[in-house]
Amino acid sequence: MIAPRDEAVIGAQLGRPPRSIHGIGHRCPCGNPDVVATEPRLDDGTPFPTTFYLTCPRASSLIGTLEASGLMKEMTDRLESDPELAAAYRRAHEQYLAYREAIGHVPEIAGVSAGGMPTRVKCLHVLAGQALAQGPGVNPLGDEVVDALGEFWAAGPCVDPVETPDEAP
Repeated sequence: MIAPRDEAVIGAQLGRPPRSIHGIGHRCPCGNPDVVATEPRLDDGTPFPTTFYLTCPRASSLIGTLEASGLMKEMTDRLESDPELAAAYRRAHEQYLAYREAIGHVPEIAGVSAGGMPTRVKCLHVLAGQALAQGPGVNPLGDEVVDALGEFWAAGPCVDPVETPDEAP
């Protein structure tokens, strides 16, 4: 169950009501959720492989800049030339799948993680989401993205905390 305040914050971050949240994947140092774990099948029945969904608009914007810089191609090139990195990235893919499978089995997306794993990089948002949710050392490229973000929370929360009826004075 997601706390009403967290659901309201996530809605403010996304600019729309959140869909099919399984749980909070990670909290920003400011206290707000910044990654949600989603159900592998949305409420409307659609299979949804993106288990770790980055919700912080500040981090998302910074990652968009990283994507525009050509970082995804550089990372994919490194996967092709660095067998140790490729093996670690494959393990990250397997951990992603195991986490999602523990939430629920969806045959249509079996074996499919997200972000291009395990052989390429196509979405830095997903890699950062996994790195934040599952912790340092799980996804080496996600760790690099998180490191490149710096202290994205330092200016304060990305959205103002939302007061919900059960928190009102």
